Amino acid sequence: MILTWLYAPGDRPEVVAKALHCGADAVIVDLEDSVSVSRKEYARAATAELLTERPPVPVHVRVNAPGSPWAGADLTALARLHGLAGLRLPKVDAPEQITRVADRTGGVALYALLESALGVERAYEIARAHPCLHGLTLGEADLRADLGVSAEAGLDWPRSRVVVAARAAGLAPPAQSVFPDVRDLEALADSCVRGRSLGFLGRAAIHPRQLPVIERCYLPGPEEVTAAEEIVSAARAMSGALALPDGRFVDPAVVAAAHRTLTLSRRSS
Repeated sequence: MILTWLYAPGDRPEVVAKALHCGADAVIVDLEDSVSVSRKEYARAATAELLTERPPVPVHVRVNAPGSPWAGADLTALARLHGLAGLRLPKVDAPEQITRVADRTGGVALYALLESALGVERAYEIARAHPCLHGLTLGEADLRADLGVSAEAGLDWPRSRVVVAARAAGLAPPAQSVFPDVRDLEALADSCVRGRSLGFLGRAAIHPRQLPVIERCYLPGPEEVTAAEEIVSAARAMSGALALPDGRFVDPAVVAAAHRTLTLSRRSS
């Protein structure tokens, strides 16, 4: 189960090489925002060379946005490489963008980044666009600009919308968008706690120092594990809904959530 995703710029192979050994569950090599126009071709070639063999952790690539001058060449160069675990498609606002990419990439796992009001409004349609789509997430910097949002609470509805759309389409819970201040780890932790309460699972990072904070915030604490163990233990002896000794009423959905908690807890053992 992936909780931490670490971004690294595709035009800096030495940074990518370090990122692969920083403890992240997966690395996202970026060909889009962090790479200047003059270095797009170099970044693509360097990333393709990296992915000719399987890296030590899963590597996803954020390609340039569908419809951009570089998107087609990105897909052609990367889609069938042995070391590629997934393609992340930025600025998706229509399900047709997913189907067109899927038709070109031969079964590669795709992830859609929703970065506009239109993309958020169409989240469920996008989530159901093609079997190759494995996940949704938000690109919050662009979304803030599109919505004119400054307060953190202004993104709560789009965040919940994406969580609900992913669940309704049978996809994994989304990971949170990056936290831009790499020095303020306390604020990062607060943001992760908030994201977890909204239904996110894990988070993307832009610096290795953020990884332990993200992992700690998304792993269940001792009290959560104990409560989950009680629910699972009680459920073994009964079918359907049940009442625990402390009066809590538990149904199959709650039992399933308890199993997920225990799965996460075993990651840290």
